[in-house]
Amino acid sequence: MSQNTGAHLKRTLGPITLTLFGLSYMAIGTVFTTYGIVNQLTEGHLVDSYVVALIVMLFTASSYAAMVRRYPVAGSAYTYAQQSFGGATGFLTGWVLMLDYLFIPMINFLILGLYVGTQFPDVPSWVFTLAALVAVFVFNVLGISLVGKINTVIVVVSLAAVLVFAVLAIKTAIGDPNAPSLIEPFIPGTESYSPIFTGAAVLALSFLGFDAVSTLSEEAKRPRKDIPRAIMLTTIIGGLIFIFVAWVGARAYYLSDWSQASQELLDAAGVVLFDHVGGEVLTAIFIIITVAGCFGSGLAGQVAVSRILYSMGRDSILPRPLGILSKRFGTPIVAATTVSVVALSSLFLSLDQAAFMISFGALAAFAMVNLAVIRTYLFPQGGRTEPLTAWQVIRYGVLPLVGFALTIWLWTSLEGLTWIIGGIWLLIGVVILALKTGFFRRPVPKLDFSEEEPSTEAIDALSKEFPLDGTR
Repeated sequence: MSQNTGAHLKRTLGPITLTLFGLSYMAIGTVFTTYGIVNQLTEGHLVDSYVVALIVMLFTASSYAAMVRRYPVAGSAYTYAQQSFGGATGFLTGWVLMLDYLFIPMINFLILGLYVGTQFPDVPSWVFTLAALVAVFVFNVLGISLVGKINTVIVVVSLAAVLVFAVLAIKTAIGDPNAPSLIEPFIPGTESYSPIFTGAAVLALSFLGFDAVSTLSEEAKRPRKDIPRAIMLTTIIGGLIFIFVAWVGARAYYLSDWSQASQELLDAAGVVLFDHVGGEVLTAIFIIITVAGCFGSGLAGQVAVSRILYSMGRDSILPRPLGILSKRFGTPIVAATTVSVVALSSLFLSLDQAAFMISFGALAAFAMVNLAVIRTYLFPQGGRTEPLTAWQVIRYGVLPLVGFALTIWLWTSLEGLTWIIGGIWLLIGVVILALKTGFFRRPVPKLDFSEEEPSTEAIDALSKEFPLDGTR
């Protein structure tokens, strides 16, 4: 392994691969995994919750796009908060963000083990969970290009499965005289909107793909151009797919009162939905696609969180070995190993609480990124040298402020127990920060962007102007 000095991640990813990575991380099949749980939370208004979640996420995604243009490096919300508000705020933002990044792979490995275990009842499900975890670790270490190829295949297969399901679901709804009308799934209940907001808060975990894309800034060929595009495309495409699948599902299979559904139905609602529209054959295909989707999401999640740990280790916020790259593969091998060891706790997780915890960490980080845009672009350190235009006020002031307000709105809709666990996690982060800074007597290290490396385009231009063979 190489030391941190002079080591850099390889720039190999283009906009299409980045977008597919984000969609893979979002795990398109997650709409089936959470189908029953969120339908119960929203009293059958799953479609409305996805619409609300997409609207909120679009504001936040635009803030991510703005920040990555300014800081095209690994680290995501951690880097943006750090550069905008200082090292301490950056660390705590990254610490809370890690909460959801650590939980997402765990959930995927757990679901994968349970689904495969249903086909091999004589083999403990933890065997499949462990096998998936080891495979993901190996792919993570081998390099991001291989991960990109695997994610491309998984996204294509998942989209094909969604298309097949949609066709069969529409056919089922057409043949059912009692099916809801075309617009009925979009009509919220008149009694209260709070269940829809609660559902949207939980569904925030489904949109983490755009945040994951931002962690690959140091591996993108043109980070300032391609990463923002991939962030917005991931959010829009993924959100529309979620809404569409929830809509056709609501028309094909519906309950008058989800609150009375059994726990068995809620946990297996996706399987029941597939069986209802396609029978046993489609159910078998659903299991295969779900396993593939879980593997892809777990792989993308491990890659993303290892990059965050790498960034924080490189800054000496966390132990420096986390900032070491493999000399052979150019990947953060120590960080990847650490994430894989932590993911072993997936054997003991509760899916419901894990979903809430993921949303807690995600929404907290989203709120900070929105504020970081306002701080960075409207109130930069050292003051402004030129007056603001009306467009700048809207783009870097109004839009992120709306995104911040909407995010906090969803954040406060989470369960009380989630806040207790999240508060404990945040307190642990404060303790670590205190120990690292000698109880806040020493400053928290920050990345230095005063001398950025030349872009790929600049290097290419110089190579043409001054070729190595001495000719011009």
